[in-house]
Amino acid sequence: MTVLTIGDRRVGDGADVFCIAEIGLAHEGSLGQAHAYIDLAADTGFDAVKFQTHLPEYESTPQEQFRVRVFPQDKTRRDYWKRTAFEKSQWQELAAHSRERGLVFLSSPFSSEAVDLLLECGVPAWKVASGEVTNRPMLGQMAATGLPLLISSGMSGWAELTRTVDLVRAAGASVGLFQCTSAYPCPPDQWGLNVIGEMKQRFGCPVGLSDHSGTIVPGLAAVALGAVMLEVHIAFSKQQFGPDAPASLEPPQCRQLTDGVRALSAALARPVDKDAQAQHLQPLRDLFMKSAVAARSLPAGHRLTPDDLAYRKPGTGISAWDAEQLVGRRLRRSVPADHFFCFDDLTDEQSAAEEAE
Repeated sequence: MTVLTIGDRRVGDGADVFCIAEIGLAHEGSLGQAHAYIDLAADTGFDAVKFQTHLPEYESTPQEQFRVRVFPQDKTRRDYWKRTAFEKSQWQELAAHSRERGLVFLSSPFSSEAVDLLLECGVPAWKVASGEVTNRPMLGQMAATGLPLLISSGMSGWAELTRTVDLVRAAGASVGLFQCTSAYPCPPDQWGLNVIGEMKQRFGCPVGLSDHSGTIVPGLAAVALGAVMLEVHIAFSKQQFGPDAPASLEPPQCRQLTDGVRALSAALARPVDKDAQAQHLQPLRDLFMKSAVAARSLPAGHRLTPDDLAYRKPGTGISAWDAEQLVGRRLRRSVPADHFFCFDDLTDEQSAAEEAE
């Protein structure tokens, strides 16, 4: 599998899971809120933040309507893009703040002009929104920079993804893919966790999950299934204004997710050898497992029956598993109750059953 380099981070098998906090437009056009979200992402253990860079005059027309109308102050989507947009200098401030907090700064461009703006902000990779997968000119522009493209697949089938990956690779850029479903919040039957393995097999590239569920469950499950990237929406509260809030993680969930991802990564990086583990745990095996002992005092010459045997801790004698080897043998010497049998206690005389044969 290809390992991507995003800034100073390695992304792929053998590297830590790359956790992206999707801020998107949760800032609602407030520069202060955008900076506050950067701090939230850093404080809760993410590796990167991701915004959306909309330049309305280059991206949209007045004819673009809302899928679901949630903004009473905006007549069209273009009005919404205008209200929530930042100037280039403000984007540069956000990028600098992200880097100061140890975060990778990412933003999805939605026009060629947005690509140019973000390049000036020093983005180390391109996050391609699922609606831009057919934007061949912009894909070519991004690939020509040589930076990796991280592509969301929310609205694409396999053929469309294949041609997009082929285009990017032909231009000499590396690629990572995200399984996602364009539903907010995304219900469990649309998480598509099965796609993660198939993407890895088809394209041989780092694969992640872009999650819109508003819970930590699919993210953790995806990592357990081999995802090496994870993107989730974050919000200070699910009750705040905006279409993505219900599909976002609140601050405590953010920390639960990143802690869980790190724990899973550590576990997956250290596979357990059951045989070696059992050998290492021999002292505990001796302590907790059972040995065959005398159920009562038994005289010398006594032929052992199942009723003569009891099974007690510790497991330092003949294992209860092997106790059948004692039945039918004669005692060489008398033994007290709770005596831990050893094979030296027994004569070599055949059992009654063996003699009958």
